[in-house]
Parts: sequence; structure tokens; C-alpha cells
Amino acid sequence: MTQPPEFIRSLIARAAEPYRQAGKYAWHFARGKLGGDPAFAGLLQEGLLSGRNRVLDIGCGRGLLTAWLLAADAEASGRRPAQWPAAPRPTHVRGIELMQHDVDRATTALQADVDAGRASFVAADMCRADFGEGNDAVVILDVLHYVPIEAQDDVLRRVRASLVPGGVLLLRVGDAAAGLPFRISNWVDFVVTTLRGHRLGRLYCRPLAEWESKLASLGFRVDARPMSRGTPFANVLLVARV
Repeated sequence: MTQPPEFIRSLIARAAEPYRQAGKYAWHFARGKLGGDPAFAGLLQEGLLSGRNRVLDIGCGRGLLTAWLLAADAEASGRRPAQWPAAPRPTHVRGIELMQHDVDRATTALQADVDAGRASFVAADMCRADFGEGNDAVVILDVLHYVPIEAQDDVLRRVRASLVPGGVLLLRVGDAAAGLPFRISNWVDFVVTTLRGHRLGRLYCRPLAEWESKLASLGFRVDARPMSRGTPFANVLLVARV
């Protein structure tokens, strides 16, 4: 499906605008990430978070997913293409992020939504964080491969326990069986993560078939969707429903 450029541009501008409060760099970063990562438009085009009230974003970074979902809600009655599913209208998005400075930037940028109870951000390690209960959706984009396989499996088990019946996990991963595009993904990941202040050691990646098998063993129905449009990467979005 072709993206409607005017609508996407308006969403990027609206979602990035709050980051001016966190500084010029934070604003430019938000615009670049929202415009360059196909996951953001894809979530809306495919209605993957439509009707999900309580959303947990694990590895939320600077809260860009929260800003995007709230912007999509605000634009819902405007220029949204008629053929698109209903816009997400979450009542609360909770972000968990390892880096305190990213949590601070997210909170500063989205302070009005935090004060209104629409968003919250906490600095915590996903391997030990409390995911709570009653989540309608959990989103994990490009995060699990930073921790060993056993820790990944534990995170996935706890995510499954946190979801309501009918809940969904949106998990983006790299397909370790994808050859050169996968190696490019890892190289870019290393550079970007280093610039953000992380010290990367080994990455713990799996072929797509292993990700699908693990999720199925936890009781998820899994639908794998390419999520690298416009990039040279090997990313796949796993839509895992309870």
C-alpha cells in the first residue's frame, strides 16, 4: 500500500513537535526516526494497535511510539486516509527504558500527556522490570537481541502473562538467516547504539523460524510481516496474538 505523503508528513510534524522542549537535537532525532523507520506508518496502516487501550512499550527510548500514537489519535478526524483502519486511541501508554537520560527526554517532551495520565515512562531493565497486568498490547522493537537467549525467553514469558485474553505482542526482530541485510542491520545497530551511550558487546540473534517457534510454544498465534521497507535491513515484525 502506498503511503499518503501529506498525512504521514503531518503526523511526523505533530509527533515530533513536543521534542522541541527537550532540545534541538531531540527534535531532529524524533523527526528523522519517525520519518525513516517504516514501523511507525506500518502500525497505523495495518491497524495493529487499533482498539488497544493499555499499551506497554518495552525499550521505549525517548517515547517516540507514545508520541506517534497520541498524534495519530489527534489527527484521526483530519486527513487520515479513508481506507485505513481506525486510529489507535490508547488510554495509557507506558514506556520502559534502560537509559535514564532517554526517560528524562521522553518525560520532558510529553510532560502534558504524563500529567494527564495518558503516558508514563520509567527507567528499568526489561529483564527485571514489572510489566504489570491487563496490557492490551506490548510493543518491543529491536531490543531483545541485546540480552542472552535465556533472558529473552524470560521476557517473552512475562510479556505473555501480562497480556489480557485477545492481547497482542508486536515484536520486531532481525532475521539471522537473512545474510547480508542482517549483517548490515547489526552494523547500523552497533553504530547508532554506541552514539546513544550504550556499550554493545555480543548480540544474541535468531533465525526467523526460531522466533516463531518460541512464540508458538508460549501460546501465541504468530504472523510474520516484513518491516524493512525503504531500508537495506532484514527486520521482521512478528504479530503474536494471545
